[in-house]
Amino acid sequence: MKQILETEKVGRSTYVATMGYFDGVHLGHQYLLEQLRDCAEKKGKPTLVITFDNHPRTVLSGKPMPLLTTTQEKLLLLEEQHVDACALLHFTHEMALMSAKEFMQKILVDWLGVDTLVVGYDHRFGHNRSEGFDDYVRYGDEMNLRIQPATALRVNGDEGVCSSKIRDVLSVGDIYKANDLLSRPYFMTGTVVEGKQKGRTIGYPTANLMLDDVSKLVPKDGVYAVKVMVNDVHPYNAIMNIGTRPTLNDGRGRTIEIHLLDFNGSLYGTKMRVEFVALIREERKFDSLEQLRQQINIDKADALKIFDK
Repeated sequence: MKQILETEKVGRSTYVATMGYFDGVHLGHQYLLEQLRDCAEKKGKPTLVITFDNHPRTVLSGKPMPLLTTTQEKLLLLEEQHVDACALLHFTHEMALMSAKEFMQKILVDWLGVDTLVVGYDHRFGHNRSEGFDDYVRYGDEMNLRIQPATALRVNGDEGVCSSKIRDVLSVGDIYKANDLLSRPYFMTGTVVEGKQKGRTIGYPTANLMLDDVSKLVPKDGVYAVKVMVNDVHPYNAIMNIGTRPTLNDGRGRTIEIHLLDFNGSLYGTKMRVEFVALIREERKFDSLEQLRQQINIDKADALKIFDK
């Protein structure tokens, strides 16, 4: 997938494009990109996705937005959708003040050479949020930029798919629902760092994961069945605890700890990709380490049943 740089000026009427943040590249995004490819094929032109390396809402609100995908993850997922090119913009307050017409002329036409813009059913851009599809069509006619409407994907009757809905279901630990809406397992990536090795004392050594990007959304606290890729070469079944380790009460704050099933050896410094399969139970405090050990035995058995399915 070609990435268009800010210093590069594209020729006139080159691309059929669509635009959005595309957090998660979920089922709804995939349906939009399918329509983009169909439109581009009919016109005999390559496809272009216009997206951002920072979330507009983070810039406008000043509050960090927990993300389903990092910028690098998003680009890789877009490439898997057979997109020909991508323009990665950096959203600024100055950009937020641009009108839709100004954005269309300066960014879409003059810089990126967009011939046709496929607009999502609920997409708005420009500082005047009351403007919509009919306005974009009128502006486009003035600058020879065609505006093509996209239809929304509906699942389970009339349920739409959006990134905020996936964030909501992950925040309550509904992994099955999140994975359905994403069309793949939700995942996090990070590096194994040294912990206090308390797990070894009860027969369950854990790998402490430090995420590659602090903006990545971490699902609700609890014990999960997960699949783990170690250094991108080997998938393991595992159980993972997200939380504050209330039984140990060691003041470490929120941690991500993973116990790989059927694994022996050191994992310090290794890269891990953790794919969520299911929530087993919520995190809770036990009266003793022995009670915790017994519960982890049950968690392991429950995880194995989930993997067998």
